[in-house]
This record gives sequence, structure tokens and C-alpha cells, in this order.
Amino acid sequence: MDAPPLRWGVLGPGWIADQMVGSLRANTRQQVVAVGSREVCRAQDFADRHGIARAHGSYEELVADPLVDIVYVASPHSGHREHALLALDAGKHVLIEKAFARNAAEAHEIVASARSRGLFCMEAMWTRFLPGTDVIRQCLEQGLLGPVEVVFADHGQPLYPDGPRRLWDPELAGGALLDLGIYPVSFASFALGGLTSVTAAGDLVDSGVDAREAMIVTGAHGGTGVLHATMTSRTETTASIVGPKGRLDVGERTQWLGAFYGPTVIRHQGRAEHEPAQWSPDVDTTDPHHVGLHYEACEAARCISNGLLESPLLPLDETVSIMRILDEVRRQLGVTYPRE
Repeated sequence: MDAPPLRWGVLGPGWIADQMVGSLRANTRQQVVAVGSREVCRAQDFADRHGIARAHGSYEELVADPLVDIVYVASPHSGHREHALLALDAGKHVLIEKAFARNAAEAHEIVASARSRGLFCMEAMWTRFLPGTDVIRQCLEQGLLGPVEVVFADHGQPLYPDGPRRLWDPELAGGALLDLGIYPVSFASFALGGLTSVTAAGDLVDSGVDAREAMIVTGAHGGTGVLHATMTSRTETTASIVGPKGRLDVGERTQWLGAFYGPTVIRHQGRAEHEPAQWSPDVDTTDPHHVGLHYEACEAARCISNGLLESPLLPLDETVSIMRILDEVRRQLGVTYPRE
């Protein structure tokens, strides 16, 4: 609630945008003033459900709206480059849903455009801005674990073949990696101080996108990440950060708020056997919206208010570096998107 309010425009009134706006309205002073879709009826329906004053029947109209300070790009991955550049060309700050783009080349283009125009730009990787992530950051900075030796992280949901079409459509940059796998990869990048290489193995679905992947990544300071993602089955979706002095276990599979990438329990276990220390988030588990999405929007608002063009919690160079890792995973699996 302390974050200075911005006037937001929503580009793409889909499921994640619905969750974001609900979270913003429940937890912040941010103002969602406009929504844009290629179909005005979809924009109007979204506006009516959320009490938004202005509904636009094109993305061009949305980004040209003089009342909009910042555009939340919530379209599928395949449209992020086009839509982010459209907003930046119109002089708007941008918060771009993860994955930031289809590939590193597109990500670099977006970043270069934002920097050349002096506009704020950030990937909406909501995990980075949660209170629990700050707890982990403090533990690492204070040397609670010692040098990080290995990170384990896993994300599996049974979304194929019965989930949304975008998940298996190469035209929409479908597959497990950009939708689910980006979470363990980004988490490992955070815990290991950046990533320098990856070795991957996995399987594809009939359409040619990835169904699942196992990844071993190398951190900038020598640690290792053992990561996994799948869209064909439900996995524990937990994570651990391990060092010579102990480990942090992130996630609680028996709880509704159990996934490592959301608001969840964090436990510290030292070398000696003892009752682990525990931190739990202060959240309302009856909230129907994606609990915690508003933190990333508030980070954007604070940065813009302070004259920053990117967030120190997720620098743009790291976002591009993560996209390079994802590119390499796809190369090793044999996944390409049309017109790359």
C-alpha cells in the first residue's frame, strides 16, 4: 500500500491479467485505468468485471491512451516482443509477463529499446519480488549456508494435453520450458548468482514443443543447479538451496500455498540435526487471486518513482542471460519456433 500509485494499462485480458488486476485491487493503491484487446468485446467484458473505465479494441489504442503510465504486457510469449516494442514506441513503461520473450535476441531488442528511450522495463517474474525471496536473499548474503554448492528446483503441472492450446502450439511459443521451466531456471540464477552453462535432456510432443526437460546448470561462482520441468504430470514443485553449513528448503507440498515459486514456507536446516527454523508468509489463503502478483507491480512503481529504469532485484541483463540459457535448452532438445 506504500508503493506510489501508477496508472496501468493491461494488454491482453487473459487469465494471468485477471489474476494480476484482482491482486492489485485487493492489495495496492495502483490504478488500472484501461485494458486493450484485439476484440473490443473481450476488453469490455474484462473492464466490466474489474471496474476499469476504458476498454480499447486494439493494442495500438491502448498504448496511445494518454491516461496510461505503464503497460502490463500479458499476451502469450509469442507476442511479447511486438507488444512491448509497441508500448515503448508510444513512450510507456512496461512490465512484461514471463517469459520475457521467445528468445534472447527478442529480449535484447526489447531491452535496447527501453534503454534508448529512457523507459522502465522489467520481466514480471513475480517470485523475485515476494517477501519470502527477500528472506532467502538475506540468508545467502549473511552466509547462513556458506557458498552455495547445489540448487534443486522442480515444476510440474498436468497441463497437457487437456490445458490451453497455447501450451502445445509452436506458433505461440508453447511447451513446458517457457511456461513452467523458467521458474526453476530463474530460481537457480538467483541462488547461484547467475548461470553460465546448461546441459539438458527431454521429450517433445507431436507438435514439436517440449513436454518435459531435465537440466543441469552451472552457476557464475561454481555451484550447480539440478532442475526439472514438465507439463504432463504433477510434481512436488519444491526447491532447495544447499551449502556446506546447511540448506534452505522452499515449498510445502501438503499446503495450498506450496509451490516454491509462490508465497510459501521456507525452512533452514543446519549441519547438525535439530528442529529446523521456519518462516511462513502472511497471506490469506482464501484469496481467489494469484496471491502475491501485486509485489512485482509495486516494485515497478517504486523504481519509476525513484527514477530507476530497471529493478535491482531482477536486472535486465539477468533476464536476457536467462533467456540465453532457455535458448540453449531448446537447441539441445531440438525445439524451434516458427520464424525465429
